[in-house]
Amino acid sequence: MGDVLAYEAELLELVREYLNFAEFEETVKVFTKECKIKGKTLPKPAGVSSRDSQALPVQKDLLIAFDNGEQKVFFQLWEEHISPSVCDNDPAAQKLEFYLHVHFATYLLKHSVGKPDKAELEERISHFKAYLETKGAALSQTTEFLPFYALPFVPNPIVHPSFKELFQDSWTLDLRTRLEQFLSLTLKARQTPRLLTLFKENGQYNKEMLQHLHQQLVESEHRTMTCLKRFNKMQTDYHNLIGVTAELVDSLEATVSGKMITPEYLQSIYVRLFSNQMRQSVAHSIDFTRPGTASTMLRASLAPAKMQDVPLLPSLDYEKLKKDLITGNDRLKAFLLQALRWRLTTSYPGEQRDTVLQAYISNDLLDCHSNCQRNVLQLLHSKSEVVRQYMARLINAFASLAEGRVYLSQNPTLLQMLEERLKAEDKDSLTWENVLGALQKFSLRRALQSAMIKDGLIFWLVDVLTDADCLSDYTLEYSVALLMNLCLRSEGKKMCARIANRVLKVLSDLLGHENQEIQPYVNGALYSILAIPSVREEARAMGMEEILRCFIKEGNAEMIRQIEFIIKQLNSDEPLNDSIASDDEEEEEDEEDHDIMESDLDKDEVLQPQLGELAGEKLLTTEYLGIMTHTPKTKKKLFPSVHQSIDEPLQRPVTPGYHRTVYLM
Repeated sequence: MGDVLAYEAELLELVREYLNFAEFEETVKVFTKECKIKGKTLPKPAGVSSRDSQALPVQKDLLIAFDNGEQKVFFQLWEEHISPSVCDNDPAAQKLEFYLHVHFATYLLKHSVGKPDKAELEERISHFKAYLETKGAALSQTTEFLPFYALPFVPNPIVHPSFKELFQDSWTLDLRTRLEQFLSLTLKARQTPRLLTLFKENGQYNKEMLQHLHQQLVESEHRTMTCLKRFNKMQTDYHNLIGVTAELVDSLEATVSGKMITPEYLQSIYVRLFSNQMRQSVAHSIDFTRPGTASTMLRASLAPAKMQDVPLLPSLDYEKLKKDLITGNDRLKAFLLQALRWRLTTSYPGEQRDTVLQAYISNDLLDCHSNCQRNVLQLLHSKSEVVRQYMARLINAFASLAEGRVYLSQNPTLLQMLEERLKAEDKDSLTWENVLGALQKFSLRRALQSAMIKDGLIFWLVDVLTDADCLSDYTLEYSVALLMNLCLRSEGKKMCARIANRVLKVLSDLLGHENQEIQPYVNGALYSILAIPSVREEARAMGMEEILRCFIKEGNAEMIRQIEFIIKQLNSDEPLNDSIASDDEEEEEDEEDHDIMESDLDKDEVLQPQLGELAGEKLLTTEYLGIMTHTPKTKKKLFPSVHQSIDEPLQRPVTPGYHRTVYLM
């Protein structure tokens, strides 16, 4: 109460000032009268302040500075008379201020007779760059302003098509009109009551939250656009397929009546079905009387089409990048790792993504070929949990691509480093998830499979899966898939035979797990290890067939057929196949082309930029822009995926991401 009394007169004046502003004339009279009755002191109303009376001269000075290109004078007056809260919180003010900086940066180019003064022009461009890196950074995710972030780096903007409009008189006149209107409203609004100003400024603490939400909105919009493109294509294909299916059903009914289907009719159906994937001339040149043509054509049509008109991303200065990854502070390291990962995960599959990956590999971004003690890979052992997490995410993104796995596998110590992190990190951390994801993708390569089996990773996985309910869906799925991939090798089967009872107990428990995504990998692991006679004996002793038949009663058709194969394997008396036993002697790598970039790689970002901080592609192209060095490179020929019947348990190494999106298709 004492605090209220101390400031009572000022508070009452704030209330009266606001009521006057809102034109509550009768209320002001009643309020003033009641204050007098209660003996409350009301200060005399202040007249128009000298600051407000100067609004017109200030506006005039600002417009003169605008017309004459007096950059320093203009922004000095701007900072003195335009409230920071307006500049920071009003989108219209932010937009206007951005274009004002563009106006002054290009003023000399528009108004100089002959060549502009080089030193002054460089000073103006430097001032504009400084603005883009500080206050202007908040607008870097807005499409309207993106071209202007390249303006400081364009040698001759006058002839550049992106900036043609800037050098037209109409653009400058329009900007001046908008400036004049803004100044009229804002400088007049300097008479705004202090109560309203206090209310507005009280919302400043929400700025960081708003920035965080804005960042999430930008990312969500990007994902939405990608999904919308895919949806539109799927919708078009769906309607096309419905039409073709109806005709084919009619044709089947006709064949029942004894009518023949001509190759010409089939040809017309094929032209419609594959019109988006191939030229009609190609369709007409194919012999449609040959069996198997439909399945071949359908698989070809389902392959991702080459993206047209997708620009290549700017080249980077990898030497500077790697130096800052090693010597920079932890926050910078994390932002760089995040930006480099986003380049991979958000690029379009095809030439754009291939170019990004090839640039990373050819510049040895992760120092896989370095013998120095201090290298980029050592960030896996950083004291900062965020740096370790973002390094693990980037390695996981590399491992999602076949050529990325080839690159990573060339470092003799990386596998051991990942295994150490797997055993050191908390099981509920994102670092742990991404390390596990990378190792699971490594298990597509035979040499790395052999090393993981030798390191005893099967024993560790069985221990982890003993308490499957405490694992996240991602961790559970990738743990079981990794176990299955290792069990496909004869050495892996032998490792399982050493702890047959524990492995069978874990796998039989997982058969009933609520996460149905793991079932193909559980079935594949069971089928694989039951090729060992001693494991079969252990399984029979623990009543495995009865357990499996319980799941036949409640499983779906695909699950039932796979379990029937497992029961057949369980009851087999065949000895261990010699050819299977010797599969580890084969040295040739036979990895299939599994290139799937999961959305989980970018989930739950813990790192968000503060006001004025650069992040993502903006950070890379502002601070680490390199000389254009893109060169077309032929992608390494990988083995095509081997398709097996979905009735059988998995018998080839897969990743969950690939199995979900491609294998079942």
